[in-house]
Amino acid sequence: MLILTRRPGESLHLGDHIKITVLGVQGKQIKIGLEVPDDMQVYREEVYLRVLEQNRQALCAMDSDVLAAAKLWPKKTNE
Repeated sequence: MLILTRRPGESLHLGDHIKITVLGVQGKQIKIGLEVPDDMQVYREEVYLRVLEQNRQALCAMDSDVLAAAKLWPKKTNE
């Protein structure tokens, strides 16, 4: 992990398209601003982890749905 020190108003860049600016510090909270491309999704970690879990559950449900649907198809017979 790269650890950097920044003061309010100072920024850092990730590549050519992402800029992170420290907007302020209040107690134990840091307010940051993110400038990212419009097509990039940005999530807080706790939200991101929930999205990953929901996607995993959806994939499992889709697998079981496909298996259930396959059982409904008549079996092919060689004639």
